[in-house]
Amino acid sequence: MENNLSEYRKERGYSQQALADELGVSRQTIISLEKERYDPSLPLAFKLAALFACQIEDLFIPEQD
Repeated sequence: MENNLSEYRKERGYSQQALADELGVSRQTIISLEKERYDPSLPLAFKLAALFACQIEDLFIPEQD
C-alpha cells in the first residue's frame, strides 16, 4: 500500500523516533511503514490520522486492482 507518511511526518517536524514515541511503536515500525513494507493495523492508522488531523485515505492509498 502506498502512503504519504514520510511527507506528513517531515512537514510537521517529527523525526522517525519522535513519531514512534508519540504512537507507542518502534522506530522500525515507522521505517517499515514509510518504505511500504508493512501496512498499519486499523488502530495505528486511526492514531496517525488523528495525530496529523487528516483522513486515513490522505495518508494511505489503497492499491488499485
